[in-house]
Amino acid sequence: MNALSRRSVLKGFGATVALPFLEAMVPARRSSGAPADRKKIRLVCIEMVHGSAGSSAIGVKKNLWAPAAVGRDFDLSPTSLRSLQPFRDHLTIVSNTDVDPANPFTAREIGGDHVRSSAVFLTQAHPKQTQGGDVLAGVSLDQLYAQRFGQATPIPSMQLCIENVDQAGGCGYGYSCVYTDAISWAAPNRPLPMIRDPRVVFDTLFSVVKVGTTQAERAERLSEDRSILDWLLASVTHLQKSLGAADRARLADYLDQVREIERRIQVVEARNRSGEVRDLPASPIGVPDSFSEHVKLMFDLQALAFASDLTRVFAFKLGRDASNRTYPDSGFNGSFHETSHHGGREDKILNFAKLNAFHVGLLPHFLDTLKNTIDSDSTMLENTVLIYGSPMGDSNLHNHKRVPFFIAGHAGGALKGGRHLKAPNGMPLANAMLSVLHSLGLEELEQFGDSEAAFDLNAG
Repeated sequence: MNALSRRSVLKGFGATVALPFLEAMVPARRSSGAPADRKKIRLVCIEMVHGSAGSSAIGVKKNLWAPAAVGRDFDLSPTSLRSLQPFRDHLTIVSNTDVDPANPFTAREIGGDHVRSSAVFLTQAHPKQTQGGDVLAGVSLDQLYAQRFGQATPIPSMQLCIENVDQAGGCGYGYSCVYTDAISWAAPNRPLPMIRDPRVVFDTLFSVVKVGTTQAERAERLSEDRSILDWLLASVTHLQKSLGAADRARLADYLDQVREIERRIQVVEARNRSGEVRDLPASPIGVPDSFSEHVKLMFDLQALAFASDLTRVFAFKLGRDASNRTYPDSGFNGSFHETSHHGGREDKILNFAKLNAFHVGLLPHFLDTLKNTIDSDSTMLENTVLIYGSPMGDSNLHNHKRVPFFIAGHAGGALKGGRHLKAPNGMPLANAMLSVLHSLGLEELEQFGDSEAAFDLNAG
C-alpha cells in the first residue's frame, strides 16, 4: 500500500477537509531514510484581561492565584487554578513577574493602562501613544513562532476573540483602539485582526461552497442545515478502502467531531435567527450568547485545526478591557469591570477570584481534548505549549506587578511541567516568555521585549 501523505485531504464539491494523523502516514515520513522530523509543537496564547484577584495584597496572602509552595509540592485548592488539578503534571506556574512595558512611560500616558495592555501582553513592548494609523508596538510571541514554523501549514496562524473588537478611532488617553483590539503583531506596525464568529473560523479551516451571493440566498443555504461532509461521501468511501481498521476508526471519530462542531454552530445560528430576544443582539449570528458555549466552541475548533495540522498557532483573547459583561455560570452575577475594581475590599476581591476561577475553569475541556488526541507517537497535549495570563496585575490599582501567568503542555519534552516557579522580585515576564520561545525551537533568540535573561522553566 502506498503511504499516505500528511497533506492529504478529503475533497468534494466546494469542500475540503484535512485529515488527522493516521498510521498510514508513518511510512511516508520514514521511507526516505531521512532523520525524524522535528516535533510539531502547537502554540496557544490566551489573554484574559484585568489581571487577577491573586495579584492584590489580600490575594497574595490568601494564595488566590499562585500556590503557597514553590517547586513540585504545590496545592492548587485555594487558588483560581484549582480546576487544573488533573493536569498539574503539565503545568508550569510562573508567579511574581512584572510587565513594565504596560506602565505609563510619560505623564501623558497616565490612565491608559487598559488601552495599552493587550498590545503589550504578547509583545512585551511599550506601545506608541497615538490615535492615528502610525501605531507601533513589537512582534508578538505567537508571530515569532509562526514566522519560523507556521509556514509548514496551510494557515500560518489564527487570531480569535470572544468580545467585540471592531471599534475604530481612538479609545481614550490618546491611544488608537487597535491597541486593545489586537494581541498579535506580525511586525511592530502590523497588528493582526481577530475572528469572533465560530462560523467564520469553521469556514476558514474548511473550504465550504458558497451558494448564492445575496443575503436571501445565503439565508436559504443556511436554513438547509447541510453538513460539509455531505459533499465528501465519495472521497471518504474511497479513502476508507485503503486504511487499516485502526485508521478507519480514527478517521470516523475525527469526521464525527467535524460534524458535531458544525451541528453546534448551526444550532446557534438557528437560535439567533429565530427572533427570540438575544443577550448580545449586536453580535454576529454565529456567536452564542453564552460565554461558556462560545469559548468551548472556539477551543474545539482549535483542537480540530491542530489534529488536522491546518495551523499550529492560535492567539485567543478571552475578554475585552473595561468590559461590563456578566458571567452567570460563575456563580456570581456582578459585572466584570466593576468587580475587578474591588477597592481593596476582601469580599469584592473574593468575588473577583470567582470570576478568575470561572475563566480558568473553561480550560480543562480543551486540555482534556488535547490529551486524548493522538499525535504521532504521543498526544497533542504533550506536543503543545499553552500560555495563559494577563499583562495587568491588580486591576484595582491598574498596576502590572505580580501578573498571573502559567504554561500548560510539555512542548514535545522541552518543558518538564509540574512546577510552581516564583520569580525574583521585579523580574520581567518577558524573561519567562523568552524561555517559552526557546522551548518552541527559537533557541538563538537572546532577547524578547524587555527581557534581561532567560528564566529556567525546568528548575527544581
